[in-house]
Amino acid sequence: MASPRELQKLTRDDVTKHNKEDDLWVVIDSKVYDLTRFKNLHPGGAAVLLDDDIAGQDATDAFYGLHRHEVLQRPQYQRLQIGHIDGEKPSIVDRTTAGISKVPHAEPTWLAEGYYSPYYKESHRRLQQAVRKFHDEVIYPDAQAREEDGKRPSLEVIQKMAEVNLHAMRSGPGKHLHGLTLMGGVVKPEEFDYFHELVLHQETARCSARGYGDGLQAGAIIGLPPVLNFGSPELKARVVPEVLAGKKFICLAISEAFAGSDVMGLKTTAKKTEDGKHWIITGTKKWITNGVFADYFTVGCKTNDGFTVILVERGEGVETSQIKTSYSTTAGTAYITFDNVKVPVGNTLGPEGGGVFVMLSNFNHERWVMAAGSARSQRLIVEECLKWVNQRKAFGKPLASQAVIRSKIAAMIARVESVQSWLEDITHQMNNMSYKEQARRLAGPIGLLKMYATQTAQDTARDAVQIFGGRGITRTGMGRFIEHYHRTITFDALLGGAEDVLGDLGVRQALRAMPSNAKL
Repeated sequence: MASPRELQKLTRDDVTKHNKEDDLWVVIDSKVYDLTRFKNLHPGGAAVLLDDDIAGQDATDAFYGLHRHEVLQRPQYQRLQIGHIDGEKPSIVDRTTAGISKVPHAEPTWLAEGYYSPYYKESHRRLQQAVRKFHDEVIYPDAQAREEDGKRPSLEVIQKMAEVNLHAMRSGPGKHLHGLTLMGGVVKPEEFDYFHELVLHQETARCSARGYGDGLQAGAIIGLPPVLNFGSPELKARVVPEVLAGKKFICLAISEAFAGSDVMGLKTTAKKTEDGKHWIITGTKKWITNGVFADYFTVGCKTNDGFTVILVERGEGVETSQIKTSYSTTAGTAYITFDNVKVPVGNTLGPEGGGVFVMLSNFNHERWVMAAGSARSQRLIVEECLKWVNQRKAFGKPLASQAVIRSKIAAMIARVESVQSWLEDITHQMNNMSYKEQARRLAGPIGLLKMYATQTAQDTARDAVQIFGGRGITRTGMGRFIEHYHRTITFDALLGGAEDVLGDLGVRQALRAMPSNAKL
């Protein structure tokens, strides 16, 4: 591969002379490529490159009408570059190196130039900049590779996240952050709030790899908080540090084949031994995110007192197997069997029979995290669609000239901005409520928010496929992120509680708060 110093400085007149089958050059974004030997390897055939509008010409528009920018960044294509147009500079930037996107609605308004927000401070901006850089350099490449091979997120990435205490921050504000250096010191532990956490989850969603996003310690985000908030000091001292350090892995094991959103319908049982020192747990769990590679399981069980949450360590009697779903095996989705598993009573999280409160407060955080990811993922689709309709031509005009296309994008924008605004309002309430007060007041609103976020996401996924056409159902090429989003969006609609169940939860909570003197 030629080094940058060996690239030739050329003029456009120089390029026009090379327009024959045995001497074929093109210009793409001011860079000059020699395609003479490559033409017969071109997936679309050599005839495409020998077109009068391409051979020896500026092929930028033709290229971006069919290919993503990332194609030019592959080593085999970089080697085809022989020079650049003197006095011109490349103008196209990759989505992972562009910093804050200039595409309208591609960023939440607090990040967009010229816009303001009452919620975010300078520490939130510093954290966002640091996390985006980390994400684009460390997480994104691994996400795309693992989404292809279906393997779990690389342990190297997990360790790098631990080094800057990303795992700790993704578990939310709290005492577990005290004494830690967060992301190189850009935010202090005592000032870390739910908007800082919101920044983390929304930046992680930019990996555009839904299964990988769940595989990237999602189990800890939803499985560790019950330990943090309800575990004994001894249990927390033993379990929390190793999970936050990325040395051990944890998951939340609630759903069963017998009951998903119906938590009280669970059949997994926990019975005490005669001496009262241990639980004996028997039953199965299904669709458990990260269960395949988890060391700890935060398990919902039926006990004599009702519903109890217990931390189970992987060991004798615990078996896990992979569940293959329509999104990536990278998430480690598992079927788990507990066969007379002996667990110390000291592993009980919260009071015996008090599991409903433990899980209700935990579900709030889980659903809020999912709404955060949904809002950011929808925004990525809006950005993809705006770019596509601006560069794609149909009937001799840009796709954006079609009123029906603009109407679809208008609906997409309205949906994502409304979800983000509601999300930020809920986050503001969380910042000003105790954990107990959040559990009492916000279960309904967060349930409704999560329902609305995933409903709008499915609408956006469907519209995006229509805008991209056949490319929107193709796993590679221009529409690959659209295809992936459309294929995996239903997971958000189910995980953390089905939409109908969450909507009903929100209405029931509202009805309980109805004043007795409210009459028509």
